[in-house]
Amino acid sequence: MTGSILFEAIVFLLGAIICVSIAKRLGLSSVLGYLLAGVLIGPYVLGFIGNEGDDILHFAEFGVVMMLFLIGLEIEPKNFWKMRKTIVGMGGLQVAATMLLSYFLFILFGFDKTVALTLAMATALSSTAIALQTIKEKGLLNTNFGQSSFSILLFQDIIVIFMLGALPLLANTDEPAIEHGNEHANLLQNLPLGLQTLAILVSVVVIVVAGKYLIVPMLRKVAKTGVRELLIAAALLIVFGISFLMELVGLSPALGAFLGGVVLSNSEFKHELESTLEPFKNLLLGLFFMAVGASINFIVIANSPLTVGGILLAVIVLKALVLFITGSVFKLKLNQKLLLTFGLAQIGEFAFVLLSFAFQLNILEQDQMDMMLVVTALTMTFTPIIGMVNERLLLPRLGTKESIKRPMDHIAKSQKVILVGFGHFGSTVGRFLRTHGVEATILDHDSNRVDFLRKMGFEVYYGDATRTDLLESAGIAEANILICAMDNPDVIKQLAKTVKDKYPQVKIMVRAKNRYVAYEFLNMEIDHIYRESLETSLKLASEVLSQMGFRKYTLQRQAQNFIKYDEDSLRRLAKEGQIGDDNYIFKARKELEQQEKLLEQDFKRGIVEFDSHWDSEQIRVALENPDT
Repeated sequence: MTGSILFEAIVFLLGAIICVSIAKRLGLSSVLGYLLAGVLIGPYVLGFIGNEGDDILHFAEFGVVMMLFLIGLEIEPKNFWKMRKTIVGMGGLQVAATMLLSYFLFILFGFDKTVALTLAMATALSSTAIALQTIKEKGLLNTNFGQSSFSILLFQDIIVIFMLGALPLLANTDEPAIEHGNEHANLLQNLPLGLQTLAILVSVVVIVVAGKYLIVPMLRKVAKTGVRELLIAAALLIVFGISFLMELVGLSPALGAFLGGVVLSNSEFKHELESTLEPFKNLLLGLFFMAVGASINFIVIANSPLTVGGILLAVIVLKALVLFITGSVFKLKLNQKLLLTFGLAQIGEFAFVLLSFAFQLNILEQDQMDMMLVVTALTMTFTPIIGMVNERLLLPRLGTKESIKRPMDHIAKSQKVILVGFGHFGSTVGRFLRTHGVEATILDHDSNRVDFLRKMGFEVYYGDATRTDLLESAGIAEANILICAMDNPDVIKQLAKTVKDKYPQVKIMVRAKNRYVAYEFLNMEIDHIYRESLETSLKLASEVLSQMGFRKYTLQRQAQNFIKYDEDSLRRLAKEGQIGDDNYIFKARKELEQQEKLLEQDFKRGIVEFDSHWDSEQIRVALENPDT
């Protein structure tokens, strides 16, 4: 509208804040909020963003690159190697079947064979950005569904290299290629195929060797400076450098970034890189989703509504069918197959690259490319909506619901205690409750874990506890206590907010990873917070002091005093605003000094200093030597 980059930045940020906030308040995915924001500010609705949307889309694709780098950091090389059969098997089956069926579909729609094959290649690709962002947002990356989705998406990122290489073979050689710049050119494109393959392998080796002998030593030197901005610059340099190298040899930048992340996953800088790049990744991904929304050409839709609608519906149904069959072949549970089916049934961001390249090669005409770009953007836009319908309507009816009765007394389905999350933390809580005759209604979102726990004798129900209908079926209206034992603070906050708003009579007890997460819960007026490492840390410290000669009973009392003083301090500091600012640091230091002073006073009191309860060794020595 004004041509000012500042104005455009304001529009993007304001659109994101408003639309994503509304989406989250309605219980929708943040991805849908970004997409709708892009539609609204785009050239075909409010018109705040004009024809520069394509440039923004290319820039925002760095969000996808960073996301795959961060995912690579979470996957150690040995685990990545173990996934090779799933990557090739599931990914290969999905891509091959989708291309074959899509080819015949586009033939039916009247396209010639060359165009149909090109469109089939684009259709076979799913959106890495939307699928993985949704999976991570829901904490499902480590489930069978998450791993299967990741394997398929990674195979697609690899196969797109060969698709780009095959497109010139389909080009109309009678007509000169349209000149739109040389964005798809690479250093190796004029070399023989054997040399290209060798150069690609050398590039991969360079990344692996550089990760160990160049990148990690560089990060160590940067870390010694103590300047955080340099570490941020180094992290961005690593991602951009690897991506640039991959582009030079004709590989996907996102695939190269993933490989770089895997190489660095065993380094001591793994968590530092994650925390440094996460804000950039989230911001750029949000910008990417908005750019996709802004790219939807409503003029094309208005000119050919039936054709666009028909292709859109046919593509989603076809991809969903292939994904469901793929999940069945690899023996996924029904709920996992449904999540896979509707999570990857869109056309992905790499289709924009394929379609544009095919247009430059005169394979596609302008109207054909415009139509497929619209269909691609629409499939991406509808994905969060379809996923929401699946979670709220299909999964509760078709997913894992019925519990297998364990060989002991029948337990009522509705209990006074509801336990959400039955991993290592939650299972300890549940087992301790059960040994004292207290049964809980147990909910968990991982269907494989649910099946395993049922075999172990626990009555566990599958489902997303943030859904009100599932909570109601679990008896939340009659429950007294809700225990949130998941490891995802965002999911806990969403669940706690729902229960506080609709079922205020229920006492909420939550797991917190650390004191900073505990601050957030306290500010939500949740009083019963249990930090997962607090008592374990104190137990270890007490054992150290015991080995040094301190009395065990004294240490037990001191540990309890430490917890009491630390909980009091936690509640006071939660009100001090931004963590890390000068005011917080000043108050935190004062709290530490006061806490240490109180503990020292307790220790010096005679009633504690001469305690000898529980010290069996000292009692045994006294009995053996009564004269002493």
